[in-house]
Amino acid sequence: MSTFQAPKGTYDLTPPDSAKFLAVREAIAAPLRDSGYGYIETPGFEDVELFARGVGESTDIVTKEMYTLTTKGGSQLALRPEGTASVLRAALEANLHKAGNLPVKLWYSGSYYRYERPQKGRYRHFSQVGAEAIGTEDPVLDAELIILADQAYRSLGLRQFRILLNSLGDKECRPVYREALQTFLRDLDLDEETRRRIEINPLRVLDDKRADVQKQLTDAPKLRDYLCDACRAYHEEVRALLTTAGVVFEDDEKLVRGLDYYTRTTFEFVHDGLGSQSAVGGGGRYDGLSEMIGGPALPSVGWALGVDRTVLALEAEGVELDLPVATSVYAVPLGDEARRVLFGVVTELRRAGIAADFAFGGRGLKGAMKSANRSGARYTLVAGERDLAEGVVQLKDMESGEQGPVPLADVAAELTKRLG
Repeated sequence: MSTFQAPKGTYDLTPPDSAKFLAVREAIAAPLRDSGYGYIETPGFEDVELFARGVGESTDIVTKEMYTLTTKGGSQLALRPEGTASVLRAALEANLHKAGNLPVKLWYSGSYYRYERPQKGRYRHFSQVGAEAIGTEDPVLDAELIILADQAYRSLGLRQFRILLNSLGDKECRPVYREALQTFLRDLDLDEETRRRIEINPLRVLDDKRADVQKQLTDAPKLRDYLCDACRAYHEEVRALLTTAGVVFEDDEKLVRGLDYYTRTTFEFVHDGLGSQSAVGGGGRYDGLSEMIGGPALPSVGWALGVDRTVLALEAEGVELDLPVATSVYAVPLGDEARRVLFGVVTELRRAGIAADFAFGGRGLKGAMKSANRSGARYTLVAGERDLAEGVVQLKDMESGEQGPVPLADVAAELTKRLG
């Protein structure tokens, strides 16, 4: 009988690698928590219409990549392919925008699902940390979120990432640009599917990665030439705020991102050490999304950073994270009485905040010491009948090899002192 395996295009997180993912999530979340963002969690699946309306019916995500299912009651659900629409839906449902303190600032972490062609850095199940600031139109807010993401990456030790920045205009100026772009694109030599996209969402054609398409886009009209005065001033303010904060960015007029809901500010974090899957995160402003999903006008901005992509970026730069030790002390009992006593010591150490583990299963000294070595513990506690009769345990320093007796009553205090 064959054993089960993880579904194609997914992965399991197991120790010790999982510690890296936890550290990345924590590093991304830390500056958000320090900046007034509260934690939110949403279901792993939502009504299909939420994503069809919010993300956009012409996007690859909705047309090709969503996992959909029909419930026993006949409802159409989709595993969430991204986080923003779900978070905004939850905020609206909970009336967070009516609490009187805008913007509503939220952060989240979780798994997302897209039916992709699996390759390194692009999976069908992936992990993200995201942030959304809902209900306020302010270039300072856009700048804040970009700065916080930059801060998170730098705190991890990443240096070789780039920030790409663009403005997509708004409902006043984008329709004029859209018409000019459509006129230009209709004369190009493009396949039928891309031609269909010209009529639904022509900006997405600019995002086409195929070389033969990009070659034809060289003389495409530039969005910046069509921005209205308000959008141009807004974008210049975002750029100035980032520059003042010392955050380096690159203007990228072809950056549109793969979701229909973006307006004005849009940005992407890329890492050239990742090959074709170079985007490690991104986001932008989505001022009309709330109305699209049935809510009031709530101009908002947000981003999502890929945890798995960030781990790959760290590996590409050769950055080793300073991970907390899983085990500082490992207890090895010799005999039943020692098992009872040493387990009590381990429990006491854990209560004192010391990471401690135990040689379970009644193994002999040799096997237990091998486990102690593998655990990475700095100290090992060993006790047999004679030690207990004398009221001591043997404390071994696993780095120096030095070993000596410590009174049972003093073990916690001695280890606290030694471990600092």
